Amino acid sequence: MESVDCVVIGAGVVGLACARALARAGREVLILEREGAIGSGISARNSEVVHAGLYYPPGSLKAALCVRGREMLYRYCAERGIGCARTGKLVVAAKSGQVAALEAVRARALDNGVTDIAWLHGDQVPALEPELDVEAALFSPSTGIVDSHRLMLSLLGDAQRHGAVLALRSAVCGGVANAAGILLDIASEGSDRVRVRTRCAINAGGLAALAIARSLDLPHDTVPRGWFARGVYFSYAGRMPFTHLIYPVPEPGGLGVHLTLDQAGQGRFGPDVEWIDAPDYTVDPARAEGFYRAIRQWWPRVERARLAPGYAGVRPKLAGPGMADGDFRIDGPDVHGVPGLVNLFGIESPGLTACLAIGERVAGLV
Repeated sequence: MESVDCVVIGAGVVGLACARALARAGREVLILEREGAIGSGISARNSEVVHAGLYYPPGSLKAALCVRGREMLYRYCAERGIGCARTGKLVVAAKSGQVAALEAVRARALDNGVTDIAWLHGDQVPALEPELDVEAALFSPSTGIVDSHRLMLSLLGDAQRHGAVLALRSAVCGGVANAAGILLDIASEGSDRVRVRTRCAINAGGLAALAIARSLDLPHDTVPRGWFARGVYFSYAGRMPFTHLIYPVPEPGGLGVHLTLDQAGQGRFGPDVEWIDAPDYTVDPARAEGFYRAIRQWWPRVERARLAPGYAGVRPKLAGPGMADGDFRIDGPDVHGVPGLVNLFGIESPGLTACLAIGERVAGLV
């Protein structure tokens, strides 16, 4: 039987941040990724937004790790020359009936220690974005965008410089995790299954994290139920007239159809929210009509013909339709009783923003 000090399951941005933190702490780290490349799951299908921490319940892991992770991420990217810009964001109330919801966002942001926000009345907004027609807006200068692929390559490079090893096309397909130890069954392309004994296992499997935990024969009450929410994106042909990210007030299950900009200034809209039974990345072109109706509430001059299907992402949710949004779960031995095991459940947005802070916390747990 093979033995290794630490195994990180999943080479998305969160798994790589955990591997980096563990390797820098002197641990021997093996990173397992079931796909043929790093970051090809959730990390490849998101808005690449660095969130300020406006939305999350005070005291939640999402709030704490987003606020800490945001500054860690900006600093990390600046030190390594990774594309990352504080573009700023406007959260807009398109109608008078949405002003109360916008005020609730401001109150929650202040409770989370995000104090650099500014309230703008409707007649003040055109000074920042002349194309907007809204009742009010909340300006967040600490929101930004990041080149997530370069970030992941850098995290992997840091981990490897401290001795971590990456194994692609290598999936955890079972095992046993209990007080006596952690045994992982690993299936690799082109070879027989192997069983590995490890002192430490970080389950950062993203969409598969719950299934991985169940395969380790953990107590049923320590593995929550999950839901999948698909969000599709539409690109917009031509240059955008905006220099900031534009968000509506939040909606159940997500942050509403919003505008994000990439490093070249090109715009995309999304994601929306559609509850599905299993991960599915289909983009139905007919959804463009709903996007058009949502966008024109705050951008009257949007052109329907310039919307084109982009891509879809799937979020691993710990709360389903009609339920209050779930928090991150970072479950250590105090939850499941297995020394050295950490399960990361429900790591959706703001997981990208919080990745370095999550890695820091996970390394502290083990």
